[in-house]
Amino acid sequence: MSYITLRISDDIKTAMRAKHGAALNALRALKSAMTNAAIEKGGLGTELDEPESIAVIRKQIKQRQDSIEQFEKAGRAELVATEKAEIDILSQYLPAALTEAQIAAIVEQAITETGASSKADMGKAMKRAQELSEGCADGKLLSAAVMKRLT
Repeated sequence: MSYITLRISDDIKTAMRAKHGAALNALRALKSAMTNAAIEKGGLGTELDEPESIAVIRKQIKQRQDSIEQFEKAGRAELVATEKAEIDILSQYLPAALTEAQIAAIVEQAITETGASSKADMGKAMKRAQELSEGCADGKLLSAAVMKRLT
């Protein structure tokens, strides 16, 4: 089992003992999403490596951010607060974010390695940049940096 998977299992037990509902809900949903991703990868019993686990966590955070937008439009402040609390809990499992300088260096390396020269080459440059960042950079920031560099 990966470090993240073990940590999530331990934290679920801790949240159960402490009767911390928000943490328990967020962690159970995350564990379920990671299990589903592992099954999609290679069937039951397959394990995710660290970058794949981080991608699942980022996806869960993104889903909650989308929910927050919808709840704010509907005027549901209590649900917004719940989603924000879950984002805070899930964010603890992400590695430290890359700085702008590190992202710029990764983008530069990806563009050089792929030979990208225009917006038409954005896909292959983005793919390589994501591989180089190993899940430590937000996809939107990475995409914006690649787009800026290619224009």
